[in-house]
Amino acid sequence: MADLGAILDDLAAQGREVDDLVAGLSEAQWRQQTPAEGWTIAHQVGHLAWTDAQSLIAVRSPEEFATVLERLVAHGSSFVDEVAGDWASLPRDELMRSWRQGRTELADALAEVPPGTKLPWFGPPMSAASMATARIMETWAHGQDIADALGVTRRPADRLWHVARIGVRTRDFAFLANSLAPPGEEFRIELSAPGGDSWTFGPEDAVNRVTGSALDFCLLVTQRRHLDDTDLVADGESAREWLGIAQAFAGPPGGGRKAGQFS
Repeated sequence: MADLGAILDDLAAQGREVDDLVAGLSEAQWRQQTPAEGWTIAHQVGHLAWTDAQSLIAVRSPEEFATVLERLVAHGSSFVDEVAGDWASLPRDELMRSWRQGRTELADALAEVPPGTKLPWFGPPMSAASMATARIMETWAHGQDIADALGVTRRPADRLWHVARIGVRTRDFAFLANSLAPPGEEFRIELSAPGGDSWTFGPEDAVNRVTGSALDFCLLVTQRRHLDDTDLVADGESAREWLGIAQAFAGPPGGGRKAGQFS
């Protein structure tokens, strides 16, 4: 069983890392464009604050979350951009206060979720541990957009394992999101972890294999880097196809990043 307390500690650490990136920015930097088209750094923080707020609704008032889903369906694919814009328009200090308060409230609420409880979400319902893990993934990914906008290189931490694990577990989702049949067999994933260890997933004798650094794998599955700009190697036709469409986040297929964008 997942150690929820440890996951929440990693979530808090990931939030602090991104907070440290933006806390001392000037107003001009706050409005600086990021690699996500049309999104400033304020949009990135606003999106994180909004998503934490929706997560808190899912935990505290699952019946109310159905209304959130209805609004998403009614507004269509532009909904996420519109909401990020609304939050980004808030005064900077107000947005930062909301984001920090929301992170704390969500962590406290997740810690109190009874074992076995499934929480509603934009994808399949999930446990408290899975929701906390998803928040680590999204906070890390949007933090990468902020770091790229600022020209900052972040030092990867072992909590990146959560992102890698989601990347592996969402393999079939990526195929389905692209109207493709998921492969019938498991893949072998072998990643070099930040601390020098090896993170492995899947059977050792799998025909389809992916090897490379955990950082590059996480950048790929969150669509923050193009495959050509990573050290990842895919053996097997299905594995190669997957790396071209991998997506660790819910929603329609993402646009990803262009090859050479960060070279």
